[in-house]
Amino acid sequence: MKIPRIRTFAAALAMTVVAATPLCAQAQDHVVTPDALQQGLNAAAATRQQNEQTMRDLFAQPRVQQALRAGQIAPEQVSGAISQLSDAELARLAARSAAAQKDFAAGNISDHDLLIILVGIAALLLIIVAVH
Repeated sequence: MKIPRIRTFAAALAMTVVAATPLCAQAQDHVVTPDALQQGLNAAAATRQQNEQTMRDLFAQPRVQQALRAGQIAPEQVSGAISQLSDAELARLAARSAAAQKDFAAGNISDHDLLIILVGIAALLLIIVAVH
């Protein structure tokens, strides 16, 4: 009869030790440090700011504004809609805009084609914002 009592005592002791161990001490390897979290937030904010600036610079160009007006899209409306996009939508549209500008600079597309693409991007931007 002593053996079951020893097992019971050992089990109770083990459960007490496990319960007394702080959960944060057990999970320290899996917790993101405040510094790492802050760095991630700063990087995300910087990326968003860069994407917004890329889009604003693009739509601030006089030839782009003329094309927007020709397409009956107010440049101010496009500028205001940029800040309303989600990070993913903004990144996708900024990448498309940058690719169109690169193709134009490389001579792969004409000035007219670039303006049509940019008006399309502006229309898409306004549609995305209107749907939200």
